[in-house]
Amino acid sequence: MLEIKDCCLIVVDVQGKLAQLMYDKQALFKNIQILIKSAKILDIPILWCQQCPDALGPTIPEIAELLVGIEPVNKASFSCCGEDDFNIKLQTLNRRQVLLCGIEAHVCIYQTAVDLLRKGFEVNVIADAISSRTIENKQIAISRIAAESVKVCCTEMALFELLKTADHPQFKQIAKLVK
Repeated sequence: MLEIKDCCLIVVDVQGKLAQLMYDKQALFKNIQILIKSAKILDIPILWCQQCPDALGPTIPEIAELLVGIEPVNKASFSCCGEDDFNIKLQTLNRRQVLLCGIEAHVCIYQTAVDLLRKGFEVNVIADAISSRTIENKQIAISRIAAESVKVCCTEMALFELLKTADHPQFKQIAKLVK
């Protein structure tokens, strides 16, 4: 089970024109925003990565504006774990559970999830907060991620698993975000 004190959120490569090409992009952007807002409410640390921002462009404004004050990790490797800066920041958090969201599911999300799993993290890929340019690539990625023993869930499932009960002090704030 997910635990607030053990969890961090990783937002991967929601950038420029590529983000605009994603399958079901409106739902993708909405769910990533919900995850970021919820992480802030629950005081869950956030890591933010960008793939070659000089080439792909910056993180889209509706996501970037929620990440003000967080320094992005700019990367060339497809897996976030291929960047020393990312690995250092992740270790500093001292969290063993990861919520993973972003793009593209079949490349950067898949490779990051598998690398994190191999490093001993409990990885939770948020299926409704990842995407690829085609639904087929997203579905293949989710199948392959699950076959690797990475946990797959959805935004609402992860958030209510973190809260555990409707008596949680932040329950109403989170419930408003998912309605």
